[in-house]
Amino acid sequence: MTAESDPAVGVDGVAGLDDATALRLLRDGTIDVAGRLVEATNMTLYCSVRLDELVAACVYKPVRGERPLWDFPDGTLAAREVAAYEVAAATGWRIVPPTVYRDGPFGAGMVQLWIDADPAVDLLALIRGRTPGLRRMALFDTVVNNADRKGGHLLPLGDGHIYGVDHGVCFSVEDKLRTVLWQWRGKPLSREAVSVLVHLEREIDRGRLGRRLRELLTQAEVEATWQRVRRLLDTGVHPYPSDDWPAVPWPPI
Repeated sequence: MTAESDPAVGVDGVAGLDDATALRLLRDGTIDVAGRLVEATNMTLYCSVRLDELVAACVYKPVRGERPLWDFPDGTLAAREVAAYEVAAATGWRIVPPTVYRDGPFGAGMVQLWIDADPAVDLLALIRGRTPGLRRMALFDTVVNNADRKGGHLLPLGDGHIYGVDHGVCFSVEDKLRTVLWQWRGKPLSREAVSVLVHLEREIDRGRLGRRLRELLTQAEVEATWQRVRRLLDTGVHPYPSDDWPAVPWPPI
């Protein structure tokens, strides 16, 4: 990604922080805007965030910078990004960077820990892979109904771990899954996946996750998320692409 000005923050996005500390920093720290990521469709600002001696790089997407979409309510994308983090956190897979909803220099929006991806990784080769991390991401995208999983929204690290970002167009009540990760279509779910889905079903139905999602999404969207989890458990397989919706985003990277 390219910024309009030199960020010059000089900090590692992960900064050796555990998720609880990162969330506190993102929620309570002072945000200093360094530049804008000009490749992003909506206003996406590269910033530093500081709380006492803690400092890290982050992404800030103010609601006022969201462009209207025909198929998602105006002003809801930031909350959907936070909801995606909450679901990801509940899986235990750490596949979405710590993300919060808070006020910032340009008003309320989402703030997410910046992740420095490994520039040596070939994204075209990555999205054709069949690693456990990609398979987890594919299942996560099904649960949140991700309508825009491009290769560029995957952030591979040097140790092989993969983060996913840009989840503003998730959680529609209609089937909108659009992704570059169809390698497992029709394949049986792994034991790990089934265990995680059972946990998500319980958490959305009557746990903390459900309560949190209802703060960020509509009741219908939360119910549709639970139904998607239930459908995965009932079928026992990764879904096939829908005939009613383009299966792959464009451009794919």
